[in-house]
Amino acid sequence: MTSSNDSVHSKDTSSIEEVGGIRTAGDGDEFVIIGKQKFYKHELMNAFGGTLNPGLAPYPANKFANPAPLGLSAFSLTTFVLSMYNARAMGISVPNVVVGLAAFYGGAVQFLAGVWELAVGNTFGGTALTSYGAFWLSFAAINVENFGIAAAYGDDVTQFHNAVGFYLIAWGIFTFMLWLCTIKSTLAFTSLFFLLFLTFILLGAGDLTGKLGVTRAGGVMGVITAFVGFYNAFAGVATKQNSYFVANPIPLARK
Repeated sequence: MTSSNDSVHSKDTSSIEEVGGIRTAGDGDEFVIIGKQKFYKHELMNAFGGTLNPGLAPYPANKFANPAPLGLSAFSLTTFVLSMYNARAMGISVPNVVVGLAAFYGGAVQFLAGVWELAVGNTFGGTALTSYGAFWLSFAAINVENFGIAAAYGDDVTQFHNAVGFYLIAWGIFTFMLWLCTIKSTLAFTSLFFLLFLTFILLGAGDLTGKLGVTRAGGVMGVITAFVGFYNAFAGVATKQNSYFVANPIPLARK
């Protein structure tokens, strides 16, 4: 912090109001206290899907690039391709073309972007990207014969689909947990996780019930989710310096 900010830290904090776990201080609530640090409100980043930052946070002290757009792009592109298969677009019923993406882009690249998020101090972004990167890696493993996952069920197709259904429902529960952490952020940010939650639930229900129509609905929802993910990724890389078009986030929490 600069010397001017040090003076902020030394000011009286006797007038403090607790607001959703974040303390505010000052005659006009112009200060925000996070842990033991005190900031002017203008010193903090607002919630923004382009950085996977769900709430007020100090600007990072490091000079690393923002890893969120890379992770969001890897997630969105892989989700789009698989979801087109799930929706049975163009009559495609064999998903194997997505295995390469799931292993290397949606999997490895997104996982590394999540580790990068943890390195720059973004707990939410790191948790989300490393987890969904691991999801894609595990999905690839299910579809690679050498892992023997599908073969372990033999000819019992029903048991295999029930197991995959539980797998997808579990990811839906995890996504719902993350969504709860975004409902005070921005419209595009929270929409991404809510739509992904619906996608997992529909796909899981499709496997558990064996109804193709439910799986196809999950595929359509996944395509929508992918485009929202692309929008959040674009928001993180588009600036007035490199684009005539920039994202205008719609905040959901009062300042």
